[in-house]
Amino acid sequence: MEAPPVSVMPVTGGAINMMEYLLQGSVLDQSLESLLHRLRGLCDNMEPESFADHELVYLLKGQQGNPFLLRARRSLLHPPAPWHLRYLGQPEVGDKSRLALVRNCVDVSASHSLPEVLNEMGFRMDHEFVAKGQMFRKGAMKVVVSKLSRVLVPGNTENTEPLSLSYLVELSVLAPAGQDTVSEDMRSFAEQLKPLVHLEKIDPKRLM
Repeated sequence: MEAPPVSVMPVTGGAINMMEYLLQGSVLDQSLESLLHRLRGLCDNMEPESFADHELVYLLKGQQGNPFLLRARRSLLHPPAPWHLRYLGQPEVGDKSRLALVRNCVDVSASHSLPEVLNEMGFRMDHEFVAKGQMFRKGAMKVVVSKLSRVLVPGNTENTEPLSLSYLVELSVLAPAGQDTVSEDMRSFAEQLKPLVHLEKIDPKRLM
């Protein structure tokens, strides 16, 4: 659903076209520390990476069909870092044998003028939010635990309020198309996080 922290995105100028395998869930605020403790024990032996990112979601409405959506994200902890632009394709949810949601994913780094460029192209900002949290690694898998907050005054990331009393938990892997075996590894890892959090294959359309 959300983009990964800016700090873990590619920093090259070229686009990277991959498939994203994704499982999602949530954990209540009061259970956060228990989950983080479990992740520290299960994930690679390195400190989790903290992040605070500002994401803007842009839409380009066509004459027919769904609007074209792009996500622009910048780091609040490292303001000089490049912006990142992300496109997520329609999820391939029809194949029930797949254990994770699968969708095309394109990430590209961009200059700080990205919002102005998108506006010139005809895109309009639909909404914005701030994501703060931690990112863990387990081999090729990434686990992002984040608190999402709405921006109350457009562009003012200091004036926010939490969207809920829970944290979003996302387990993801970026891999070339056809590497469906990664979803089996993801499911096995997700089982070890129960009952603290139940990570599932969630169709975004079901939430709309």
